[in-house]
Amino acid sequence: MSPARRVKDSLVKTIFFGNYFYGICAVALSIEASLQQEFPLNSLVYYALVFLGAVFYYTVAYLGEPSPDVGNERTRWYAANMQRIRRRQWVLGILILIFAGLFVKDIWWQFLWAPAFYWFMVFVFPVVAALYYGISTKRGGLNLRRVGWLKPFIIGFTWAGVVTVYPVLFYNIREANDFEPAFKNGLLFVKNFMFVSVLCILFDIKDYATDANQRLKTFVVNTGLRKTIFYIIIPLSTIGMGAFLVYAMSHHFSTLKILLNTIPFVLLIAVAYSLHRRRSILYYLIIIDGLMLVKALCGSIAMAYF
Repeated sequence: MSPARRVKDSLVKTIFFGNYFYGICAVALSIEASLQQEFPLNSLVYYALVFLGAVFYYTVAYLGEPSPDVGNERTRWYAANMQRIRRRQWVLGILILIFAGLFVKDIWWQFLWAPAFYWFMVFVFPVVAALYYGISTKRGGLNLRRVGWLKPFIIGFTWAGVVTVYPVLFYNIREANDFEPAFKNGLLFVKNFMFVSVLCILFDIKDYATDANQRLKTFVVNTGLRKTIFYIIIPLSTIGMGAFLVYAMSHHFSTLKILLNTIPFVLLIAVAYSLHRRRSILYYLIIIDGLMLVKALCGSIAMAYF
C-alpha cells in the first residue's frame, strides 16, 4: 500500500471508527430539526456540545472490550489504538465540561425556574441512553441493549430526542420563551425516531451471526433477512415518511421541498435491498449511517432554499 493510500485509509478509519462521523451527523440533524420546526439555530457552543457528546458516548462501548475480535475490523482498530483512544476520551470529557459550563452560564437561571416538564424532557433522553449501556446495582442490573427487539428503538428514541427535542427546547430555555410541544413537533420526532430505528435494524444484519450465538433476539435473528426487510424495515420507513408528509401538507410545503425530504427514505429502502450481500463494517458506517447526513442535508436545503 502506498503512503498516500495508507494515510487515506487511516483518516477514514479515524473518522468512522473513532465516531467523529456520528458527531457530524448529530449536529447536522439538529440544524435540520430547528429549520423544520421554524426556530432559529442555537449557539456554536451548543453544537460543540452535541458533537463532543456524540463522539464520547459512542466510544464508551469499546473501551471495555478485553481483546480484539479477529472478525471485526473496528474492534481490531480499537485494540491497536486503545491507549490513544483512552487519552482522547479524557480530553473529550474535559472539553465537554468546559463547553457545558459555558452553555449553562447563559441559561442556568431560566432553567432553574423552568416548568417540571422542561426538566423531564432534558433528562429523559440521557437516562435512556445510560440504560442502553446498562446500570449495575447490588440487586442486579438493567441493560436495555440485551433486549434485542427493543435495542433499535432505544437508540432511535435517544437520537430523536437529542436532534429533534433538544434544539428547540434549549433555544426556548435560553430565550425564556414558553414552549409546549405541538402536533407538528411530535410528527417530526416520529420521523426521526423511525428513521434512526430502521438504520439500527439494518446494523443488526451485520451482527446476525454474533447475535444468534449470544441468543440475542434481534429482528433479523427472529424473522430472517427477507422478512425483516419486507415486514419491518419498509413499514417503519413508511411510517416515518408518512409522519413527514402529514406535517408537510399541513404546512403547505412545495412539491420540491417534499421531494427533497423523501429522498432519504427512498434511499433507506434501496440500501436495505443491498444488504442481501455481505458487506464490510465500513460499508455500514459510511453508507448506512451516511443516510443520516443525507437526510440532514436534504431537509436543511429544502427548508432554507425552497
